[in-house]
This record gives sequence, structure tokens and C-alpha cells, in this order.
Amino acid sequence: MKITTKKIALIGILISQAMILGFIERFIPIGFIVPGVKLGLSNIVTLISLYMLTFRETSLVLFGRIILLSFMFGSMSSLLYSLSGGIFALLVMALCMKIDKFSIIGISVLGAIAHNLGQLLMAALIISNLNIFYYLPLLMVFAIPTGLLIGTTSKLLLEFIQRNIDLSK
Repeated sequence: MKITTKKIALIGILISQAMILGFIERFIPIGFIVPGVKLGLSNIVTLISLYMLTFRETSLVLFGRIILLSFMFGSMSSLLYSLSGGIFALLVMALCMKIDKFSIIGISVLGAIAHNLGQLLMAALIISNLNIFYYLPLLMVFAIPTGLLIGTTSKLLLEFIQRNIDLSK
């Protein structure tokens, strides 16, 4: 499957937007409440991409954002955790879209939950201990409201794009 020059440019722009949101998020101090908790602002771009692009193209946006942000501001462990959470969330959100029974907000919440599960699975593999899953209920307390926030923002942004921007050319 060939990706057009226009799609490559759009994917680059989306990666850049996701990176900017990821950078901004570093300055929002909610991780002091529960270590590792973030708003997931760059997931707005991933969710919008799922609705505007193919799964393959959205995967490029996700991988591009995660790899670049990890190399710029993270570490090898942040790369592993981000990839595991991001891939798991993307798969769950894409599956929910195929089922066609969920709103974009519901898909976002399920993606946030899946992201936490993916990261905990990676942590369990790294430390060889399943007791890390005791942390899951606490993460869910934050995944649901952040998923609602990201989903609502994505819904409003997608409606704006569909009303005002002609992407067919």
C-alpha cells in the first residue's frame, strides 16, 4: 500500500502536534498524586488520527511520536513503557471502532484503560512480578477521568475538522 506525499506530510504534522502536546504535558504536575499518572494529551492526536487515517498510518503517528519523545526527553525504560501502553491502547481503540458500538469518548476511556494495562504488563515483565497489578485500581481512578477529558476534547476537535477543513483534496 502506497502512502501519498500529502499523507506523509499530514502524518509528519500529526507527529509534531503530538510531540508538542507531550512536551507541554511534562509541565503539568499531576504525577505527584500517583507516580506515573499523566493526562495523555498526545493521545488526542492518536484518537483523531484513528478517525482520519488508516490503522497503518495512525500506527506511524503513534510510533513516530513515542520514539521521538523518548529519545528527546525520556530513557529506554520510558520508551518501553510508552510503546507497550501505546500499542495496547491503539489496538483496543481500533477494535472498538470496528465494533462500532462506542462513541469517541468511550473509545478514549477504553484506550486509557488499555494504556495502563499495557504499561503494567511491561512492568510485570521487567520486574518479573505480577504483584504490580495491585496498582491497577489506583491507575483506573485516573484513567477514566483522563480518558473522558481526552475523548471529549477529541470529539470537539474532530467535529471542528470535519466542519471546517476539506481533507479530500
